[in-house]
Amino acid sequence: MIRAAIAGVVGFVLIFIESTIVMKLKGLETIEFGGISPFINVWAMNFFFVFAILTQVSNWYLNKEGLEEDNSF
Repeated sequence: MIRAAIAGVVGFVLIFIESTIVMKLKGLETIEFGGISPFINVWAMNFFFVFAILTQVSNWYLNKEGLEEDNSF
């Protein structure tokens, strides 16, 4: 549940970071997403991207302790 909340917030922040990068590269002052639907689609892609990364990091952290014990022989 915490991963989903973090992914939602970070996914929303990533929209603005990505928009800023595009504006700087193209020399634009504003970006129009074309409505709420494309904006939600971009947010959803960022959400699942961050959620997948957080899932892998949490799995690595939980399995890291087991791997340290296996290297003791």
